[in-house]
Amino acid sequence: MVHIRDEYHCRCKIGEMAWHRRLMHDPVPHLLESADERIRYFARRDLLREQVPEVTTLWELPSAIRIVKRQQSNGRWIYPNPKEHVRSAENYDLYETFLQLGKLVEMHGVDRRHPAAERAAEYLLRHQTDAGDIRGIYGDQYSPNYTAGIVELLTKAGYGDDPRVHAALDWLLSMRQHDGGWAIPVRTANVKLAEWIAHDTIEPDRSRPFSYMVTGVVLRAFAYNPAALAVERTRTTVLTAAELVLSRLFKGDFYPDRKAADYWIKFTFPYNFTDLLAVLDPVVCLGLPVDHPRVRDGLEWFVREQKSDGSWAVKTLKGKRPEQLLWIALGIARLFIRLDLPAGAGDTPGVSCG
Repeated sequence: MVHIRDEYHCRCKIGEMAWHRRLMHDPVPHLLESADERIRYFARRDLLREQVPEVTTLWELPSAIRIVKRQQSNGRWIYPNPKEHVRSAENYDLYETFLQLGKLVEMHGVDRRHPAAERAAEYLLRHQTDAGDIRGIYGDQYSPNYTAGIVELLTKAGYGDDPRVHAALDWLLSMRQHDGGWAIPVRTANVKLAEWIAHDTIEPDRSRPFSYMVTGVVLRAFAYNPAALAVERTRTTVLTAAELVLSRLFKGDFYPDRKAADYWIKFTFPYNFTDLLAVLDPVVCLGLPVDHPRVRDGLEWFVREQKSDGSWAVKTLKGKRPEQLLWIALGIARLFIRLDLPAGAGDTPGVSCG
């Protein structure tokens, strides 16, 4: 569709924006050619900084309506074909609700103004314990990664100042390993996955090393919450954890879930796990400089792997649908825009850090 590229070059000469100059090829035309209205909307809003209709227009798309129609009256989504020898149907539904809320928030810009988001938030937070964690996906076991993942989505949906979100963040701060990162407690105790369900809640062995996979997810829960980072002690703690994650860049994890180093370049969107993009995005939000050696290494990987049409032929962790690659390309482009945002520009939807 050459006319789209011609129109784009008339409106925005390639190379005029600093973030373009960091990449070998401009990713915007490729995204504007997508058949997915959501991709085109976010590219125009976040990359070209155009005036676009209110994001609520995406809430009326068939893709959003299909998700909302499947939501139950109590706010949950039902997981298809649960394996109850692994976890209960209720715990599976908690996981499914996390996934579907992620699609609404990240791919449709849904926030707490939408009744579906409000119902989902209340359902998820009904699984919060008195200690502050959100428990259930791992049965009775602690889950710092899913607690953080849920908090990340709730923050993006407008619940960042909710006391329940801050209680979860406080719990996360209390669950660090001695080295300053996070790990799944049952993994630190060397308990096998098949034994989790029947086992009483296992306390962490804090002397064991952090998990980069878990710590990367926790980083996002804090990085997108300016109110949490306004507390100097919290910010210092999170920055220390960011350095730990970066120290494992392109290396395997200490625990079985991510032993292979190539998990760093197997991507997902929404960001459910820890990969190169899902780490660099919060790290940049936290203010680590572009010339940080490991940040630079990560950014250079994206520069090298970009194709001549502006896209990226990356591996995905789940499935090989073409639209998944577009969402990842959009995320990479947003990351490079963040690198050059001036101070005070953090209220830009889609590229702001809070």
